[in-house]
Amino acid sequence: MQDMRAHLEKLRIEAEECELISKLATNATKKELFAQLATHYPTLADEVERAMSDVRSGP
Repeated sequence: MQDMRAHLEKLRIEAEECELISKLATNATKKELFAQLATHYPTLADEVERAMSDVRSGP
């Protein structure tokens, strides 16, 4: 479970960093790419959170 928490935290941090990079990027392609990543990472983090919840609640 610790490894899942670590991955969850990493995804949340990556989302914040991608959002910042997107805002600072001068290249339009990079700006768009990092904006997409900034919206995708929270989705992945939510999935990890759901998986953690499923593991806790058990079968």
